[in-house]
Amino acid sequence: MATPDPIPTCAFEPGQIVDHRLYDYRGVVVAVDATCQADDEWYERNRTQPARDQPWYHVLVDGDHRTTYVAEENLTLSDNSQEVDHPLVKRFFTLFLHGRYYRGLSLN
Repeated sequence: MATPDPIPTCAFEPGQIVDHRLYDYRGVVVAVDATCQADDEWYERNRTQPARDQPWYHVLVDGDHRTTYVAEENLTLSDNSQEVDHPLVKRFFTLFLHGRYYRGLSLN
């Protein structure tokens, strides 16, 4: 019987604020894919084309309306612990505390 491929360990999780190493923006992670789930056409258009077999993150970009899909190798944990200004933040998170967002929690 074949052993399933191991699930990669993800460096970041939803709610963490990250910086993009190459494009100098910050944002909040809202979802994680174990590997790149984008189709080949999208991937070929991606300027950096990082490896597909690493975690990829859906990120809401601070101060913008954009969302991005980013390979783990292009992200670092942000030193800036301020809230992210994005119109969809409240759709994904209910609480911001100590530089991080949380789902389904409140202080009430």
